[in-house]
Amino acid sequence: MTTDGEMVDPERARQLPTEKLVNEEQRIHPLYAYLYVVDKFEGLILVNAATLLDGDPLNNYLKRQLDPNKYANGAFNPDGALTGANNIVIAGTNVYITTDRELVIVNINDPLNPKIVVRLPLKHPRAIAIQFRYGFVADDDGLKVLDLTEPERARVVEGAVVPLADARDVYVARTYAYVADGRDGVAIVDVKFAEKPRLDQMYQAAGKLNDARQVKIAMTNASLFAYVADGKNGLRILQLTSPETMANYAGFSPRPEPQLIATFKTKGEALAVSKPLDRDRAVDEGGNQIAVFGRRGARPFTLAEIQRTLRTDEGRGEFFSVTDEPATEPRQPKAASLNSEAELTAQISKAKSENTIGGVLMVSGLLAVVLIIGRRRTQGRVIS
Repeated sequence: MTTDGEMVDPERARQLPTEKLVNEEQRIHPLYAYLYVVDKFEGLILVNAATLLDGDPLNNYLKRQLDPNKYANGAFNPDGALTGANNIVIAGTNVYITTDRELVIVNINDPLNPKIVVRLPLKHPRAIAIQFRYGFVADDDGLKVLDLTEPERARVVEGAVVPLADARDVYVARTYAYVADGRDGVAIVDVKFAEKPRLDQMYQAAGKLNDARQVKIAMTNASLFAYVADGKNGLRILQLTSPETMANYAGFSPRPEPQLIATFKTKGEALAVSKPLDRDRAVDEGGNQIAVFGRRGARPFTLAEIQRTLRTDEGRGEFFSVTDEPATEPRQPKAASLNSEAELTAQISKAKSENTIGGVLMVSGLLAVVLIIGRRRTQGRVIS
């Protein structure tokens, strides 16, 4: 919508200055016009899927989009770097492709002119999951952690490995990584401290889960589920959390208590499970808007704005960190607590005498501050 109250199409909106638009939508990055396919022999293939959204059924033909005059047979595979590709994950403007021998990071900021950023040797990697600054790779050694803070300087975190016998696939959900570990079922790895992963538990459903090829995690209402492609056994469904059987099912990342609750026998071996929808995801890892909000002031943060919330020096310095055991006293102790009980009493009395909604809210806020500070101090911690 324009400041004049006129609804305009995206093409017209692109021609108008930002100050003329009231809902502040960002442009959708052109990388979202394509499907990305990896082929064991050909490498990376791009397919134009944007026409599926234009309402015209006459142009819904899927075709390779890379220029065959520049890329042999319309596939990206410089010097055979992507030969043996077996898995692909997209994060921001980079795609992460595992091959028989390494991880290859390809930049797709200009989708029709991809370029290799870095090649990282690994031991027959099969899958990668990415969360924030880290990548989690399943290879012959088990689960490994990569530092992807700067993709062009990607590195394996030394010592950050959980040995597993047959790691095939990995999916990260909040503070746990779920690894499809072949004959050993599903390995649940605690990655709360990403550079110090630890095996939390192995789940085999009393030996029934014994050919795990791939796993995906999804939530329905208040319960968390794992959907496992269990090879010869078909599709397995594990309930990871439940308000009916767990005392501590709530919170940001409760410890899973898996139970096998359903099996669907497929005609052939179950090899893969599609990824469910990520709800409420406004931007990708590169700060590109991926959903149209359609509301005034709805623009999500750009990458530069996100970085300012995570790093010092206006988003250019070190990442912020926290500790439960600070080495120094608070910088402004008086600002972290109320000056005195008398001051609190006086403010509450004033709010009550004014008898306003604002006063009541202020009282509630003051009491909340007192309770929070009191609780932290009883735990022997100081708010810094």
